[in-house]
Amino acid sequence: MSEQEHLTDAQAYLRANLSGTIGFDGEFVPIKIVIAPDGTLVAPVMVAMLRSFDVVLFLPAEDDAAMQLQVTLEEIHDRGDHAALCDRWRIYHGEPEDVRWARLSIDAAKFDGRMYDGVPLMEPNRLAEAEPRICKHINSGMRDLLQKACKLVAGMELEDPRLVGVDPLGFDVRGRYEVVRLEADPPIVDEHDAFASIEELAGMTESELPTDPSAE
Repeated sequence: MSEQEHLTDAQAYLRANLSGTIGFDGEFVPIKIVIAPDGTLVAPVMVAMLRSFDVVLFLPAEDDAAMQLQVTLEEIHDRGDHAALCDRWRIYHGEPEDVRWARLSIDAAKFDGRMYDGVPLMEPNRLAEAEPRICKHINSGMRDLLQKACKLVAGMELEDPRLVGVDPLGFDVRGRYEVVRLEADPPIVDEHDAFASIEELAGMTESELPTDPSAE
């Protein structure tokens, strides 16, 4: 596997795991994140996290984390220039318990036994400009296909699925209690390709689904 393929795997894992644990000053608390259009992370945080100089994000959680991210926090506010980032988090996860907000830049990461510089992991979303149109079209006219794709690919039966995010590596679908990730292979190149990808995922037969290596 090439270095680019390893990096793509790490990027895909990050986008598929939006809940984990954040460690700071000897404390470990649950956290939920979203990925901003520029590739940085956004989350509601505690004041103590903003004051800490050594913050580590474990995904999916500390006890079984497969990815560790050394991050730097920058406080933002849910108004003005950063309001859309905070609203993006609410669209994914609902109303937050913490009232402070932060943008998290990745300094370095460890995943699958390899170390990564943070900058390549923060890949800007090339579909960011088209994302609202894609979500609107799929939510208004392709909801049945979205629901079927979630069941076939992720094994999740969502009563009222809502597409909340899309990037070249896949789709983020919000259900009642969780966000389901549908990975796209090959990557999505534009909005028309996104619609075709949902149709393909919804039309997958059991024999076409990805094999679970742990079952072998």
